[in-house]
Amino acid sequence: MTNSIADIPQAEVLLVIGSNTTEAHPVIALQMKSAVRQHGARLILVDPRRIELAQFAHLHLRHIPGSDVALINAMIQVILAEGLENRPFLSERTEGLEALRPSVAEWTPERAAAVSGVPPEQIVAAARLYAGARSAAIFWAMGITQHTTGTDNVKALSNLALLCGHVGRPGTGLNPLRGQNNVQGACDMGGLPNVFPAYQPVTDEAVRRRFADGWGLPADRLSPKVGLTVTEMMNAILEGKVRGLFVLGENPMLSDPNLHHVEEALRKVEFLAVQDIFPNETAAFADVVLPAVSFAEKEGTFTNTERRVQRVRRALPPLAQAREDWRILTDLAGRMGADWRYASASEIFDEMARLTPSYAGMSHARLEAGGLQWPCPTADHPGTPILHTQKFTRGKGLLTPVVYRPPAEEPDEVYPLRLSTGRVLFHWHGGTLSRRSPGLESLAPQAEVEIHPQDAEALGVVDGRPVRVRSRRGQLVAAARITRRSPPGTVFMTFHYAEAAVNLLTSDAVDPIAKIPEYKISAVRIEPVAEPVPV
Repeated sequence: MTNSIADIPQAEVLLVIGSNTTEAHPVIALQMKSAVRQHGARLILVDPRRIELAQFAHLHLRHIPGSDVALINAMIQVILAEGLENRPFLSERTEGLEALRPSVAEWTPERAAAVSGVPPEQIVAAARLYAGARSAAIFWAMGITQHTTGTDNVKALSNLALLCGHVGRPGTGLNPLRGQNNVQGACDMGGLPNVFPAYQPVTDEAVRRRFADGWGLPADRLSPKVGLTVTEMMNAILEGKVRGLFVLGENPMLSDPNLHHVEEALRKVEFLAVQDIFPNETAAFADVVLPAVSFAEKEGTFTNTERRVQRVRRALPPLAQAREDWRILTDLAGRMGADWRYASASEIFDEMARLTPSYAGMSHARLEAGGLQWPCPTADHPGTPILHTQKFTRGKGLLTPVVYRPPAEEPDEVYPLRLSTGRVLFHWHGGTLSRRSPGLESLAPQAEVEIHPQDAEALGVVDGRPVRVRSRRGQLVAAARITRRSPPGTVFMTFHYAEAAVNLLTSDAVDPIAKIPEYKISAVRIEPVAEPVPV
């Protein structure tokens, strides 16, 4: 997030797109509700489903999944056509308007309506409301990024914010809501295939030399070659390019797309090690399982979605043979010939701070007093609640033309429905933790398929009864839930249930830049069946 959670109530307008915030990020949703109810903010919600946040929305644009770029380009077209752009901000702090203007000229509200299903007057109203606000903040989550056009979706939102000058001030900004509690921290520390910590590229020789010096290594020991993403790893196994896989805190046999493809790869790989706190579907294929510890049994830090680094403190000693992740990895490194001599999580954090400029002013001792938001470059720096207040990382913000591309897979006569996937409030990802809680499991005990009454009637589907859902990749059986929450032509499922694993159906088509799979759109068909719903 460029801004902080605490300044959400300072926004006059909230644009929430591709985020079921109340179920996926409930703490942030409370701030949004407060902004609307107590501070008079107006909420523009862009989501195909009638999620809970729709009750608080001034405008709800129920677009067809995958039409985000068309819709955002049309909002930009309206803003430029009506002269609503922030001209001083554009002149002083951005470049690229000359290229952007002709690229959106053809995206009239009428043309975007034909692609997105959103009435033209709603597109115009949303554009005027966002552009006319003194402060407006954009929030998005996986509904924007989990597409083959995910990178383009984010670029289009950036164009919108820059065009109106809604960056670098309280109550504004571009605010991605990250999918897990420490995914921000994992990315910050180089948990990506193309960067070292602080997003420093592995292809940069000066960067490699700096990290080699910091780690006491010859510079040539650090490879300039960009690594593989998760989806690329599975393909590489099947191509014979990867022979071993080490999976930590992840369950690709439930959470990755096209699970038949994943299973084929896991059966073929020569060696598979899994490091996790509970057995899972991936561990069933493992040669070695290393028992790790939960958050309650470890020391360290989490970095949340607003860039806030917070201390994690051990409440319980590890059980049985379970060990902290860093201890397992240190011992493995030692057996492979490395001389790692870490004695504590605090010592590892100090090394991180030395090599990561945005964390340089932090330490476990300093974080005892409370979390800090990066960048925090020195020990007396207070942290940075708002990014880009004076300038952008590249100097001026770049407005970039974005071309609309349809999803990789669209409905046809054989598979006439769009399937989108997501979460429910009561479960978390693959359910490793939440499905072991009797209370939570009782609130959401089985997989369901949300289907609109119009589609249910046409297909002979009965509420609560089992249906078979098929895609080009697989099939499953789950209970039908007839509801107007999902629009006609679109069905929705969660990915928490191994017994009805929705990723048997999803496509492994990926964004060409970010390599994120298109979880949000798969073409499916549905039919009633007599067999029971699996539990």
